[in-house]
Amino acid sequence: MKIKIIILVLSICLSSNICWAAKPNILLLLSDDHSYPFVGTYGNKDVRTPNLDQLAAEGMRFERMFATSPSCVPARVGLMTGRSPIGVRMGRFTSPLPSDIVALPDLLREQAGYYFGIGGRSYHLDGPDTSVAPVVGGILDQNGLRTFADRADYVDRSGLGPSGTFINFLNTVPSGKPWFFWLSFDSVHHPWTGIGPLGMPDPAKLTVPGYLPDLPGVRNDLAKHIAEIEYLDVSVKNVLNILQQRGLSNTTVVVFMGDNGMSFPHAKTTLYDPGTNVPLLIRWPGTTAPGSTTKELISGEDFAPTMLEIAGVAPPAVMSGVSFAKLLKGDTSYIGRKYIFTARATHGSDGRMHSNIATSTFDLSRSVRSANFKLIYNTTPNQPFEPPDMYNDPTWIEMKAAFAAGSLAPKFVKAYFTKPRPTYELYKLDTDPSELINLSGNPLYAQTLLELKLALTEKMVLDWDYLPTPLR
Repeated sequence: MKIKIIILVLSICLSSNICWAAKPNILLLLSDDHSYPFVGTYGNKDVRTPNLDQLAAEGMRFERMFATSPSCVPARVGLMTGRSPIGVRMGRFTSPLPSDIVALPDLLREQAGYYFGIGGRSYHLDGPDTSVAPVVGGILDQNGLRTFADRADYVDRSGLGPSGTFINFLNTVPSGKPWFFWLSFDSVHHPWTGIGPLGMPDPAKLTVPGYLPDLPGVRNDLAKHIAEIEYLDVSVKNVLNILQQRGLSNTTVVVFMGDNGMSFPHAKTTLYDPGTNVPLLIRWPGTTAPGSTTKELISGEDFAPTMLEIAGVAPPAVMSGVSFAKLLKGDTSYIGRKYIFTARATHGSDGRMHSNIATSTFDLSRSVRSANFKLIYNTTPNQPFEPPDMYNDPTWIEMKAAFAAGSLAPKFVKAYFTKPRPTYELYKLDTDPSELINLSGNPLYAQTLLELKLALTEKMVLDWDYLPTPLR
C-alpha cells in the first residue's frame, strides 16, 4: 500500500510540478568584463552603484571571487560546468561546449525539474554565429556541434535589452515550476557608451589603480568605464523591479557577478587579479544573512556545484568545483579553498592576426593563487603584450608613447614592454597588490614557489592539461 502511495505522489509531482514549488528560483545577472572592486559596496568611492550596493546589503558580498579564465568564453565555461575550461576542452575561444560534458542546465532540468533559460548578451558557449565566422560557424552547423538548443528550455535572441528579455522569459515559465535564468548584460564590455544617472565622473578626481600609469588617457578611459558601470547599475535595478512586481523576490536567489576582468592593461586576458577577481553578490531571502561578507577564496568552478546544492541536487564527482552553499547558509562547518586556479588560452581573432601575435589574441599561461601569494606560469613568454578591445584607446596609445619617449616609470616598462616575460612570476599580495614585483628568483620565497608549483602541477595533471607542467 505504501509503495502505491509513493508512486501516486511521484506521478502527481511529475505531471503537475507541485513538488518543484518549494525549490527557489535562481536569477544570474552576469556583467561583462567587470573587475573587483569596481562596485561601490566594495569601498570604491569613485563608483556610484546604489542598486548593487542595496543588493549586497540584502545578501552576501564576496571579496575573493575568481573567474576560471580572464576572457569571456572560458570564464563562462567554468560557471556552467563546475570545471576548468581546460578540463572540458574549451581552450579555443570559438569552441562550443562539447555534447558529452554534463553542465548545470542539464542537471537542473533533469534532476530538479527546473525551467532553464538564457538571454541578453551572447552566452558564448555555442561557438560563433555563422554570420560572424562563416568558416568556423559553418563547420559547427554542418556537424551539429552546437548544444544549447538541447540544454536549455528557452534561449532569447530578441535583443530587447535586459528588462524586456527577462519579462519574455518569465512569461514562458510553466506554472508551478522553479526556474533558472541566466541574464547577460552588454555592460561593462568595451566600448563604453552608457552613462549613469549622475553623469560622467570627473577624470581628475578618480583614483588610478596602482598597476596603471597616471596619464590623462588612462583617467579619461577610467571615467568612461565607470560611467558604464553606473549605467549597468540602473539596468540591474530595472530587472530587480520586475522580480518584485511579479511577487518573486522572496522566492528567488539573485546572483550578480562579473564574468571576467575589465578591458584594461593588467586585467582582461591576463592572470593578474584585475583579470580574474570579479564582483559577486548573492541574495538568498530567508537563508543568507543580510549584509554578510566573506574573504573566502571562491572559484568560477564553484558556481555550478553551489547552484545545484541550492536546488537540492548533489553535484557530480566529475565537477572539480566545491559548493559554497554552506557559506551562504552561515554554516560554520564550511571548509574553504586553499588555492584558486586560472587558465589563459586563446582569446579569438579580430582580423589582426600577423607574424607577431600579441597576448590579446594568444597567450598560454596558468596560475595558482593562495590567500596571499600568486604564481603565474607563462609558457609563451615571447608574445608582445597588448590589451584586448582597447588597443586603439587613449590608455594604450599614451602608454606606448610614454614608453617610446623614455618617460614611462620602470615598473610599467617591466610589466608591459619587456620581452620575453619571465616564465614564472611570483607575487606577495599583501605588500604588492598591484602584482608588479616578481619574487620568483628571491631565495626567501623558494619554498612558497615550490608549494605553488606543486599545486599547479597537480591541477594541470588532473585537468589533462596539454601544456608542460611546472614540475615533472
